[in-house]
This record gives sequence, structure tokens and C-alpha cells, in this order.
Amino acid sequence: MPAIEKDLPPDLSPGPLLSLSGAYWKSCALHAAVALDVFTPLTDGPASAVDLAPGLSCDARALDMLLTAMCGLGLLTRHGDAFALTEQAATFLVRTAPRYQGHIIRHHMNLVESFGHLAQAVQTGKRVRGGQEWAEADRQDFLLGMFNIAMGIAPRLAPRLDHLLLDAGLPGMAGRTRLLDLGGGPGTYAIHFCLALPGLSATVFDLTTTRPFAEATAQRFGLGYDQGQRLAFIAGDYTADPVPAGFDVAWLSHILHGEDPGMAADIVRKAADGLNPGGVLLVHEFLLDDSLDGPEFPALFSLNMLLGTDGGQSYSGAQVGQMLVDAGLKGIARLGFNGPNHTGIVAGVKPA
Repeated sequence: MPAIEKDLPPDLSPGPLLSLSGAYWKSCALHAAVALDVFTPLTDGPASAVDLAPGLSCDARALDMLLTAMCGLGLLTRHGDAFALTEQAATFLVRTAPRYQGHIIRHHMNLVESFGHLAQAVQTGKRVRGGQEWAEADRQDFLLGMFNIAMGIAPRLAPRLDHLLLDAGLPGMAGRTRLLDLGGGPGTYAIHFCLALPGLSATVFDLTTTRPFAEATAQRFGLGYDQGQRLAFIAGDYTADPVPAGFDVAWLSHILHGEDPGMAADIVRKAADGLNPGGVLLVHEFLLDDSLDGPEFPALFSLNMLLGTDGGQSYSGAQVGQMLVDAGLKGIARLGFNGPNHTGIVAGVKPA
């Protein structure tokens, strides 16, 4: 028989728990709205579902329900039958907007099915998502999504990097001429470091498949991978291949969480070995608290890595710092930088 309730706080309600349980309704509604691109047509002005349905190839009644849900989420407003963009939607959800986030949202949509098998993954300890077919289908959304996220960070971080290092008691960027962007994908950070530091050149080391996107991104910012330019691209797999050497700075952004602790430490060691004496290594990651009990996003992101990798996870600042120590670096410090979703930067110096 059910236990008899007694002495429970009068304001204790299952409401917040049930809201948490159904939170995926919000995510799936947003995913559908982005997949259908309902926001972009509204740049021409308010419109009804009947007006929008033919161009979006949607049923008008169903579209009205989806747009109403977007109003409930604060992304649209409604006046009579007409819907209009909020400032947030106009900034981040219109396909032609400079800060468009639709690609990473579609990447999140591609992850939904695997999260339905999370209990299985926890029982077995094995990934439930992956395979070449899935990777190819998600590749463009993932790469463009990573570019969009980096574009929200890199232009603001790059001009501050010297001060962040000095404030942490580490050598700054003065006199540094060569930077390695390990696993840099489109090279967004490498590009902005070069733009902010005129004496710096950068090398992106990543898989061959990312090169076309990296070249297109560089051209967008007036840089290029042609001979004599300040950017270079070297194709390789940092988990299996040697990492190039002769660098003053190594930048590892969001690559360690895809690997198990042993491989992550090996990648850090490779990057450290590629530094010149006195070189600085910077690891940019979603960082758990050192107590390993949060924050929310890195803790949940670990589950995403469980579903899609063979050993990846979120790491704490202390865990990353220990990897740097084990790689022979000194002066380990967390920089005074707090990015979206609890991203942080842990740095160390190769002894001169």
C-alpha cells in the first residue's frame, strides 16, 4: 500500500518536478520552428498562419498552434491573427541574421532520439548514437553551430587574452608569433586571435573534412590559407597523429570532452610537446565545479558525451589542471573568463 503522507511541508508540490519532466516539449517545439524556418518570413512584417502556411508548406491550423507555442516561449508576439518577431527571435532565429543560432539548434534536434535511450546507455556504459551515416547527416549543422557559438565568444575574448593571462600571473601574448588551434574546425578562434594580435600567425590542425569550411571562414574575414598568408591548415587526427611543433601558444577549445580521461591527457601532452619553451597552453571547456556536483550544463553535457562517444565526459577545472601538470606544464591557473554554459579556460606554461 502507498505510504501515508504526514508532516509534509504545505507548499511542497509535484508541479516543478512535472514541469522538469515535460521540459522537452519546449525544446521540441523550438526545434520544429527552426527546422521549418518560421521566423525568417516574419522579417517582412507581422503575418498570420494562413499567410505563412503556403510558403512554409505547412497546414495552417497546425502552424497557428506552433506559432502560438512560440508566443508562449517569448519568441513571438501575437496581435489578433498576426504574429511578429521578438528582439530575441530577430537576433538569433532569422536565418539571414549575423548571430543566427539555427544550426546549433538543429544539431540539438539531431541529438533528441539518442537521449530517449539514455537509460540504456547508463546501464551498458556504451554509446547509443553514432556511425558514419549519422555523422555525415549532422556534419554541416554541427560545424556551422560551432562557428556560431565561437562567434559569440572569440571576438570578445581575443582582445582580452593578454590581460587575462597577465592577471592570472602567467606570461602574456607579447612577442608570441605562432599559435596552434588544435581541433579548431572552422578556425574561428585562430582567425580572431590573428585579427586581435597583428604579429601572430596561426595553424589549424583538424580533420581533412573540415578544411573547406575553414577556408571559407578565413576568406570571410579577409584571411586565407594560401601560401604567405597568416593562417595555415594541417590535416590530421589529434587522437592518432603527431601534432606539429614550434608554437608559442596552443589553444584547445572543446575537444577534450569528446575523449576519455586517458586520451584527453594524451592530447594535452601532445599539445604541450609542440610548444616552444615558455609557450602557453590554454584549454577552453565546459567546466564542472571541482566538487563535481554541477553546474547544470556541464553535468548534463556529460550525458550527451555518454550517448555519443566511447568515453567522453565533462571535466572540472581541477581535472584539466592536473592534465596540464602531468604534461609538464607549470603555473597552472584558471583565467578570469566565464563564457556561456559555464565555459572556462585553464592555462599553463612550458618551463623555459
